[in-house]
Amino acid sequence: MSPARPLTILRTVAVTATLPLLLTACGYGSEAEKEDGKTDGAPTGGKALSASEVRIGYFPNLTHATALVGLQEGLIAKELGGTAIKPQTFNAGPSEIEALSGGSLDIGFIGPSPSINGYVKSKGSNLRIVSGAASGGVKLVVNPEKIKTPDDLRGKKIATPQKGNTQDVAFLNWIAQKGWKVDPESGKGDVSVVRTDNKVTPDAFKQGSVDGAWVPEPTASKLVADGASVLLDETDLWPDKKFVITNVIVSQKFLKEHPDVVEAVLKGTVKTNEWINANPDKAKASANAALKKETGKELDAAVLDPAWKSILVTDDPLAATLKTQADHAVKAKLIEQPDLAGIYDLTLLNKVLKEAGKPEVADAGLGAK
Repeated sequence: MSPARPLTILRTVAVTATLPLLLTACGYGSEAEKEDGKTDGAPTGGKALSASEVRIGYFPNLTHATALVGLQEGLIAKELGGTAIKPQTFNAGPSEIEALSGGSLDIGFIGPSPSINGYVKSKGSNLRIVSGAASGGVKLVVNPEKIKTPDDLRGKKIATPQKGNTQDVAFLNWIAQKGWKVDPESGKGDVSVVRTDNKVTPDAFKQGSVDGAWVPEPTASKLVADGASVLLDETDLWPDKKFVITNVIVSQKFLKEHPDVVEAVLKGTVKTNEWINANPDKAKASANAALKKETGKELDAAVLDPAWKSILVTDDPLAATLKTQADHAVKAKLIEQPDLAGIYDLTLLNKVLKEAGKPEVADAGLGAK
């Protein structure tokens, strides 16, 4: 995604304080104003729920389309009535997990790897995954003059967003399946894995310091617009062409104290995902407008259109794929085998889905008891 999704539980220290929680600065409390003058998080009227406000975090990234569109269109705020939303944007998963664990964030849109990271580091005490949000949106893009087939990657320099993040783990697993060797710590081996911030990767590609990248959208499409070609869509590696790229998490304290607020947010995300899928062009424009408010710049159509097509918004957290991603990180020797029992609590989501006449979703045996 949006983009880096770190699973940096290093094997040598398991889940200690050496996790890179401060690798990327985050922007707290960035409230954007709607065209009608109201902030995205302003109460829509009516009685407040059990909390006067809810602090919701997300990345200004297309893989967080549910948050971008849900806030932009007021679909989440509508369900909260008199409870205000305090939106907070982040640039990387560790900063968002730090905010959630530190009590300055209640609910967050985030990738699978930092979800696992945060849950294991806190020994299962800080968060629950309460919904899915998006699948897909990750590609391996390369310099077509240097790389024409997957075998051509040997000896080349390929960027991933961050050591141990979701894309880094996926690329290391793919390399291992080809029988190639790469040291997970240094990134050196048959392929050089160059950990590079997504904001920097396009320039690195233009300068020739990397030959390609395994990255989320819209970085992948930005690289294609700069002359790269798509060598592999990660979607093609997964059963049913689906894998979790964005979840909705909540602090366990907030979930216990304000289940009505969490339920209202989930009603908003379910309705947002339904609206996005029913109105893809309007939703794409809405997401781009939200990005412009957050970053000061909208995406060009040459980047936005292909990136948007590769992302599927979904209420299903695709829990089995999160479990598989954790297994891949273990095989890559980036983490010890994590205990993920209880990481999911889909009770409120399934209540909302049932009331909406939609099928319930599963937690792959990792639900809270």
